Amino acid sequence: SGSGGSSGGSGSSSVRAQSSATVSRDEKFSWSEFFSSDLPNKLGVLVGLIVLSRVGVYIRIPGVDVDSFAQTMSNNGLMGYVDALSGGSISKVGLFSLGIIPYINASIVLQLFSTAFPSLKKMQREEGAQGRARFQYYQKLGAFVFAIAQAVGQLTYIRPYVDNFTPEWLFGSTCALVAGAMALVYIADTISELKLGNGTSVIIFAGIASALPSSVGQLVAQNAGDDPTNVVVYVVAFFLTTLGIIYVQEAERRIPINYSNRYTAGNLARQSYLPFKVNATGVMPLIFASSLMSAPTAIARYADAAWADSFAATVGPGGPAYLPVSIALIAFFNYYYTFLQLEPKDLSEQLKRGGAAIPAVRPGRQTAEYVTATLTRMSILGSLFLGALSAAPALVEGITHLTAFRGFAGTSVLIMVGVATDTARRIRAEQAMAKYQDVEKLYDQM
Repeated sequence: SGSGGSSGGSGSSSVRAQSSATVSRDEKFSWSEFFSSDLPNKLGVLVGLIVLSRVGVYIRIPGVDVDSFAQTMSNNGLMGYVDALSGGSISKVGLFSLGIIPYINASIVLQLFSTAFPSLKKMQREEGAQGRARFQYYQKLGAFVFAIAQAVGQLTYIRPYVDNFTPEWLFGSTCALVAGAMALVYIADTISELKLGNGTSVIIFAGIASALPSSVGQLVAQNAGDDPTNVVVYVVAFFLTTLGIIYVQEAERRIPINYSNRYTAGNLARQSYLPFKVNATGVMPLIFASSLMSAPTAIARYADAAWADSFAATVGPGGPAYLPVSIALIAFFNYYYTFLQLEPKDLSEQLKRGGAAIPAVRPGRQTAEYVTATLTRMSILGSLFLGALSAAPALVEGITHLTAFRGFAGTSVLIMVGVATDTARRIRAEQAMAKYQDVEKLYDQM
């Protein structure tokens, strides 16, 4: 019997070794498999759409002194940050000047409305693909309304820089900007359909990346003749921030699960867990908070009142309330978005129906309470991380006294790293799926 047990143990070890070798071969990158799949075509379409989203930025609205307006934007900290998120499209007053911001604002409003109106929440979560499609249709309608309002507001704001401001010019330019904003929404949707990344995030990533070279040039120009260690501090801070972002983005809390109706020995037992990311919400809280933080500056532009200017200066970059308000908004959206993505009660019901349970936790209500407590703690950690990212640029700026990267904050680095890692992960998944599709085609031909 001892020899039989030894033989069984060696057999299971052999199976595990073969399984590991198979997984290793599946994860290994192969250029031949890459070019034989649909990935090159998808990547080509993705690059083409990104280039198209940037070309529209440089198709300028006629009759505007763009250089003078761009100089004004560069002196405004918060608007400079929003301009950096859009890749300088606002300061260039181009066809895509509104960027993807109207769609983001519409998403914020509808997500908040979904908590007040259960029918919206049910449409998004319980009505399947048809419900999600209808919810996205409402988002696009909201984006259209926001685009009209923002186009009129932006064109009215740049009135001092317009050669001949007439109702005809305002109407024609508004139509052009709204058409550009809706074209970006279509481009974002098309990118999402490629399954290589979230379209909205990819467009924002392209905008931030396009603003990076000019920020580096400004940094070198500002530091000309000063202590060169200031540039070193910026480089080290950028490197450490990137490493920290990658570490936190990949960190997760794994909650073990026991199944009552399935064989849970060997590899299956090790793979049974619930993974909760430390920063499960990604970059969305930062995008939402940045959009809201730009509201006081917009109000001050249009109100032309002393109190509005004072309030905008207080909550704007460099103001005493900027960091507290920014961190509070990030924490709120992080907490809200965490529970919007994952409903503890629904998760507990799914586990119960599947015959699964968390060790030492009763199925049903106690499981929901346990998951809620875990997600709350994870959202606090995620908020601390995002808050530290928001505060890091101010700390580096205080040490070096350089403001070239004021618009290129730590949140911008998070967006770039987050989108890049997500896209790389989806590309690997697409390549893995291509292998299974080849097997399916082989069976179909048999």
